[in-house]
Amino acid sequence: MKLMRTWAMARKEFIHIFRDPRSLGMGIAMPMILLILFGYALTLDVDKVPMVIWDQNRSQVSRELVSRFLGSRYFSLQGLVNNYREVEEAIDSRRALASLIIPPDFSGRLASGHKAPLQLIIDGSDSNTATIAMGYAEGITMRFNQDIALKEIQRQGGRAVETPIDFQPRVWFNADLESRNYIIPGLIAVIMMVIAALLTSLTVAREWEQGTMEQLISTPVKAPELILGKLFPYFCIGMFDVLLAVLMGEFLFHVPLRGNVALIFGMAAIFLIGTLSLGLFISIVAKSQLLASQIAMVATFLPSFLLSGLAYPIRSMPVVLQGVSYFIPARYFITLLKGIYLKGVGPRILAGEAIFLVIFSLLMFILANKKFKKKLV
Repeated sequence: MKLMRTWAMARKEFIHIFRDPRSLGMGIAMPMILLILFGYALTLDVDKVPMVIWDQNRSQVSRELVSRFLGSRYFSLQGLVNNYREVEEAIDSRRALASLIIPPDFSGRLASGHKAPLQLIIDGSDSNTATIAMGYAEGITMRFNQDIALKEIQRQGGRAVETPIDFQPRVWFNADLESRNYIIPGLIAVIMMVIAALLTSLTVAREWEQGTMEQLISTPVKAPELILGKLFPYFCIGMFDVLLAVLMGEFLFHVPLRGNVALIFGMAAIFLIGTLSLGLFISIVAKSQLLASQIAMVATFLPSFLLSGLAYPIRSMPVVLQGVSYFIPARYFITLLKGIYLKGVGPRILAGEAIFLVIFSLLMFILANKKFKKKLV
């Protein structure tokens, strides 16, 4: 293999990229657009759940309870209702996702030392939001219940009872539980895999469709030289995209970066070699730009988005899908990025994921090299 012939192929591919604004736009602009769209649209935080309230008690105690709900950042008042028909109408029209119903004897039962029922109706058509909103409501009600009990003990002149367990939860690495902080690193991995595979999936197929493959076959360029030459320009574009993504994560989304920046680029380089080689392998097999792009999208986006742990926890998946996820390279790259971004860990902790990425990249490059034959078949 000669470096001069490899550089000649790379130069040819660079010229084609700069003469084709669509390829350049797909390689640079598209990842940034996708990162902005997904970064702002894809969030697992549930804030400002719209709520209507039917306060049948209208006492100081019920108003204090209502203020606890509306004083939090988790619920927003959409109006007061006076009967179940209005509650049903508000939820059916999606004007509200929850309704708090306080019975007429609420304060009286509390004053007499009896349990007071409190009803919360939630729209279960969005099960994820409903589950999280129920957790928020239970937390607010539990704190209100504890305050009522403490006031009653103090009113009776008794000594406040201390609980035997002093439970003090503390969240590491993402103290505010902002979903954006762990979604953005994962999005970088998924978007880079999709774009990289799509870009190189068109390279060899384009040569066959444009009739220039016959000219390449007649040259002394060997298969490894052709593959490396075609990978190098898109590798440069991919690394530039990684730089832009890191800058956007820092200054646009304000994701904390606690680890080594050089380690991010090093792991990204290994990951890009594998995904670019995968796209090139698809291009060699398909020999059609349309078919190659479709295969690349199916082979990268769906598995990377669904089975990498970005959108859904892998441990919650069926055992079969958990096994399939081990063959998704984005899974390891997402783990690497989250570890570097949020935990600030280094190669000693992330060595396992890095080894898997190296194996994936070597395997894809070898497959692309073996599959490409300088024959008109």
